Amino acid sequence: MSAVQIRSMTRQELDLGLDWAAQEGWNPGLHDADTFHATDRQGFLLGTLDGEPVGMVSAVRYGRSFGFLGFYIVRPPFRGHGHGLALWRAAMRRLEGRVVGLDGVVAQQDNYRQSGFALAWNNVRYQGAARARVSIAPSIVALQALPQHIVLEYDAAFFPDDRRSFTRHWVMQHGSTALAVLRDDRLAGYGVIRPCRAGHKIGPLFADDAEAAEDLYRALVSQVPEGAVVQIDVPAINPQALALVRAQGLAPVFETARMYAGTMPSLPMAQLFAVTTFELG
Repeated sequence: MSAVQIRSMTRQELDLGLDWAAQEGWNPGLHDADTFHATDRQGFLLGTLDGEPVGMVSAVRYGRSFGFLGFYIVRPPFRGHGHGLALWRAAMRRLEGRVVGLDGVVAQQDNYRQSGFALAWNNVRYQGAARARVSIAPSIVALQALPQHIVLEYDAAFFPDDRRSFTRHWVMQHGSTALAVLRDDRLAGYGVIRPCRAGHKIGPLFADDAEAAEDLYRALVSQVPEGAVVQIDVPAINPQALALVRAQGLAPVFETARMYAGTMPSLPMAQLFAVTTFELG
């Protein structure tokens, strides 16, 4: 029986959690911790035994109706003793009464179903090398050049509840580049590329159609050195997103099951070319 003690993580302790995530091969961003912690300062739970950190889980609240569960990690020497289950239960208690989403290992779907989760779609991480810089479409502009409320309104369609605090931090994250595509002076998509432990990762990539998504993808990749590792997490149920990454020479390296407990949100999947982050949704 687990005797783990569970409490909210400090901002400094979240750095340790990101190190654990890197050891699991999840390749977090170099500067994710500030954004994550600012989104929900009580939403990252640490398990300790006699003061020693043994595992963590995130249970981040958005608005009044949604939560996202991630960072479900127990350090290898402490596995098999019920500590993970104790962390899971603490996270679910924190999100009680909300629709809850997660990106889980595909092989663990049955375990998540036992907690009331149902499969919505699979996300596939594609990876490849950045190609030579190309000319950027004239419709591409820096996201920061746009009024913030326009960006937040566009982003809101792609998430089940209010994540304005997260988005404000995410698009301004140190080392990142956030770009938008305009059509007739109207926002038709945006994307972010950020430095990670290995290479760079694109997320989100939201666009009105495949042409806008491709323009954004090319412009984002043009911000990193030729040959650098690029990753992007694509919903497998969006065929145009799959066609885009394959045409750019990327190959699948990892897959997750996006699952929800409670009423499954209705999202514009045809315009969702890359999820923002496996950890916070």
